[in-house]
Amino acid sequence: MMNAKNRLWKAALLFLIATILKSTIVNGQEAVHYNLDQLLHDNRLIIQPGQKVETLNDPQYPGISLQRVVWIKDLAFDEGRIDVDLRGRDVFLQSFLGIAFHGVDNARYEVVYFRPFNFRHPDTTRRKWSVQYMSLPEYDYSILRKEHPMIYENSVDPVPGADDWFHATVMISSDSIKVYVNHSAQPSLNVKKLNSIHSGMIGLWDDGLPGDFSNLSIHQKNKHK
Repeated sequence: MMNAKNRLWKAALLFLIATILKSTIVNGQEAVHYNLDQLLHDNRLIIQPGQKVETLNDPQYPGISLQRVVWIKDLAFDEGRIDVDLRGRDVFLQSFLGIAFHGVDNARYEVVYFRPFNFRHPDTTRRKWSVQYMSLPEYDYSILRKEHPMIYENSVDPVPGADDWFHATVMISSDSIKVYVNHSAQPSLNVKKLNSIHSGMIGLWDDGLPGDFSNLSIHQKNKHK
C-alpha cells in the first residue's frame, strides 16, 4: 500500500512540474516555456512586501499583471533568447515594462523595456524612445540619452498599438543585445552590452502602471533549474 501511495505522489508531482514549465530543444538550445500564473500560485516568484502581482483572466494570454521587478526563483540566466508577450498602457509617461536579466539584486541588473505610449506618438523623436536597454545603476536611461543619444533606445517595427498585446524577443550574447518585436526579421534595437556581467537572475520588470506578461519562454544551453 505504501509503494502505491508513493507512486501516486510521484506521478502527481511530475504532473505539477509539467504544468509549470514545458521544455523543447531549438537549435541546440533548451527552450523552457513558463506558466507565469502557475509560478505565482506555487510561490516560485520573488515578490517584495506590498508588491502588486495578480493573475490575468485572459484565455488567449494567460499570465500575470505586476508592478516593479519580479524575479523567478532559482533560475540563473547567462546568454540566449527570451520570448514574452507584453501589454502596457496608453498613458503618457506612466507605462514602462520589459525583461530584467543578469540580476544581482533589486538595484543591480540589466533590462530591456518598452514605452508603449511612445509607439505611435505624433512626435517622431518620441517614437525613437520606444524600446530601451540600460544597465543599472551605472547606466540609466537619462545618462545614456545624454552621453549616447539615440544609441541605446529606438523606435519599434512593426508598431503595435499602445495598449495592445505585442511579442518581444530579446537576444543576449556575451557582447550584444538585440530586440525584435512581433516576430520581425529585423531588430528594433541592436546594441553593445554595457557591462561585463554575464550571469544572474531573470525576471519581469515594470515601472509605473501595472504591466501584463504572458507566454514566457527562455532559451539557453542547459542552464535552467
